[in-house]
Amino acid sequence: MTPPVTQQASAPQILARCRELVRPALGRAVRRLHPWHAEIAAFSLGWDGPDGRAAPGAQGKGVRQALAVLGAEAVGGKAQSAVRGAVAVELIHTFSLLHDDIMDGDETRRQRATAWKAYGTGPAVLAGDALFALAVQTLADAPGAHCAPAVRLLAGTLNDLVRGQADDLLFESRPWTGPDAVQPHEYRLMAEHKTGALLGCAAGLGAVLGGAGRTETDALTAAGRHLGIAFQAVDDVLGIWGDPEVTGKPVHSDLRRRKKTYPVLTALAAGGPAALQLGALLRTGGRLDDGAARRAAGLIEQAGGRSAAVAEAHRHLESARACLESVALAPDAIAEFLALLPYFVERTV
Repeated sequence: MTPPVTQQASAPQILARCRELVRPALGRAVRRLHPWHAEIAAFSLGWDGPDGRAAPGAQGKGVRQALAVLGAEAVGGKAQSAVRGAVAVELIHTFSLLHDDIMDGDETRRQRATAWKAYGTGPAVLAGDALFALAVQTLADAPGAHCAPAVRLLAGTLNDLVRGQADDLLFESRPWTGPDAVQPHEYRLMAEHKTGALLGCAAGLGAVLGGAGRTETDALTAAGRHLGIAFQAVDDVLGIWGDPEVTGKPVHSDLRRRKKTYPVLTALAAGGPAALQLGALLRTGGRLDDGAARRAAGLIEQAGGRSAAVAEAHRHLESARACLESVALAPDAIAEFLALLPYFVERTV
């Protein structure tokens, strides 16, 4: 087992340490699946195959794995105690991406085809279902007294996740402007359910499996949920203004798909000439071409949508910090946790 880093580590070092700790167990878990499902899962995880070898540039960041490991270490547990929780959360995250990509019609992720494009819709749905079941089984097999609270935490998270996805889909049918338009506070709640819940679960599972009591577990879970909202706000910024060479998505990709994201909704809610012009542009319907997408991005920025999303991310980052500082946690581990926080708002992919 790799010991915790005692000197101040950077965010990339922290993420890499946690990924390396969790990957062998994650690979073993995936190989328990039906071979077809294992192949699709490995593809979705950015691996060359179920043995866990990473495909260049295709693997995920490992944020949820890191939160689980740091959650265990923060309550005085060993990093290894969190591995089962980290595996379960990564399996659920991959399941959600498989299904989300189908619902959203996304054809690329991490600079290659999504699973449904590579294998077909039916196989991708089935592989997602298999990952869901495997995640629950992974925690159900946890030894001792930690099993029941870990499964309860995951079950509550799954309810939040599907609620958030339902709201996200329903937002698509609502108008851009007027009394029935999606408001920023509604989007924030959706983001907490769809993105924040799983990051909160990761940190909370680490705490539970590390032997924490209710107070510490709740504080770490709340911190993770705030980080999830910050993560989503930055994701929304990158979906409009991110560098395609880094994100692997076309410039203005979210605008082209007419996604209702935080920068767009806050810009529309701001009022003023730019907001009015943006609303008129979005109400035209149909996919935005290059010129229209570029104009929409400029109007969002003029109306304050970009700065509002960045400010939202920073607010939740500080709320996460406050949660971590509200309880007594292991000093070395909490220093690493705090060192990871800026990554959530400074990342470019």
